[in-house]
Amino acid sequence: MYEQQLEVTTKHGRMPCFVACPDGPGPFPPIIFYMDAPGTREELRNMTRRIARHGYICILPDMYYRLGTVRFDLPRRDDGMSGVIRASMNSLTIPYVNDDTAAMIAWLDANDKARPGPLGCVGHCMSGRYITSVSAAFPHRMMAAVSLYGVGIVTDKDDSPHLSLNKIKGELYYAFAEYDQSVPANVIPELKAALQKTDVKAEVEVFPGTHHGFCFAERAVYDTLAAEASWAKTFALWDRHLK
Repeated sequence: MYEQQLEVTTKHGRMPCFVACPDGPGPFPPIIFYMDAPGTREELRNMTRRIARHGYICILPDMYYRLGTVRFDLPRRDDGMSGVIRASMNSLTIPYVNDDTAAMIAWLDANDKARPGPLGCVGHCMSGRYITSVSAAFPHRMMAAVSLYGVGIVTDKDDSPHLSLNKIKGELYYAFAEYDQSVPANVIPELKAALQKTDVKAEVEVFPGTHHGFCFAERAVYDTLAAEASWAKTFALWDRHLK
């Protein structure tokens, strides 16, 4: 497998990224992997490698690059660390992520290992909102987007991602945990109602008995069946639109 740690130049600076794809010249369909709130780490790089083994070129950006080098030792997580994680997460905005996505698309378009044309993406946790907003911002490129226990998708703000669903041309898959304190009870019904007002092809799924973060094997809430089911749905979506 081909792996590279590199920097993508954005309008805000140089953004470290991890890239993986199969050995060989390619080109391979491109996937952008938007991280969860605890940030880039080996667990996410292993997920990136899994995506690459399925026949894609996958780029994992360090979305906190504007803050410098931010890393968390999650096994030692306490209230103090959680506060810093929340502050890091709240430093991001939809315009920032859209700018970074434009830079990654430009980098992929210039890379001979990446197939030109449609892209896919996946976002865990805080990035559930961002896979929605980038799908609306780049409707003719982002054709297959996945949100896993995403937060902030439906808010009472003017820039709430669910308000931009009518701009999306691709297909969406939203997977939620049954028990998630970060997702208020109104979110899933309002998301479904907003989707029904559009022509967007989408699936909203709730995995019974699961908790926020159920795809992360290093967490106590890891649920093998739900994680593998969501991986299968994700790859099926990408394969339909990108292969």
